[in-house]
Amino acid sequence: MPEVVLAALETAGLGWLILITIVAGIVYGFAGFGAALIYMPVAVIFLAPVMAIAAFSVSAMSSVVTVFPKALPLVNRKAVTVLIFSATVSASFGIWVLRMTDVIVIRWAVVIFCGLTLVALIAGWRYRVEPTTGTRVLIGGAAGFVGGLSGLMGPIMVLFQLAGRDSISTTRATTVVFLTVTSILMLPLMAVQGVLTAQAVALGVVLLVPYGIGALIGQALFRPERERFYRAVAYAIIGLATLAGVPIWNGM
Repeated sequence: MPEVVLAALETAGLGWLILITIVAGIVYGFAGFGAALIYMPVAVIFLAPVMAIAAFSVSAMSSVVTVFPKALPLVNRKAVTVLIFSATVSASFGIWVLRMTDVIVIRWAVVIFCGLTLVALIAGWRYRVEPTTGTRVLIGGAAGFVGGLSGLMGPIMVLFQLAGRDSISTTRATTVVFLTVTSILMLPLMAVQGVLTAQAVALGVVLLVPYGIGALIGQALFRPERERFYRAVAYAIIGLATLAGVPIWNGM
């Protein structure tokens, strides 16, 4: 075990990973989304995608004691349970595709999907659908597959939530609960497929505290009446992280 922890502490780019994890936590704390969109493009510069996803899932466990408790009372528990269940089922297939796919292809998929999501968010694009149980199964399933493949569990869920009539507080709470639970459930799914390494878990533990601190800071900054400002900051950070993650910068 000490060797695994030491290996995690010697991870290339650890300082950058800690910094981007703090920033991701802050954005997640006040916006309720965007953490993976910020973390993944930068993390895959230094880590294999599967390790980046596993480490992030471990670090997300800090949400259970930071933003999750305040969010849970604000959600429609039946609706979010349907989303979580369908996402968990489809995530296994996404993880399998991740295992079978070239790393560079995944890296390009991450930055392209981040870019498209950012454009959709800025443009105010919405899914004009009635939030029925069937719709939630489809949205959860799509989010889970993309999350298993790329670590980006949130974008489809966020776009779906923006289509509703919920307040910003309820929308934020729903995404927080969904992302916290699905991130944790990713760990046993990855373990079953043999891609959850001890080093990834150790690195996730290292990043857990920075992520939790960032989330607490973000939660303290959250004010429903300043939604537009917070989203603008989140969009700007997501854009910079996406540009940083483009594979061509390090010759790949």
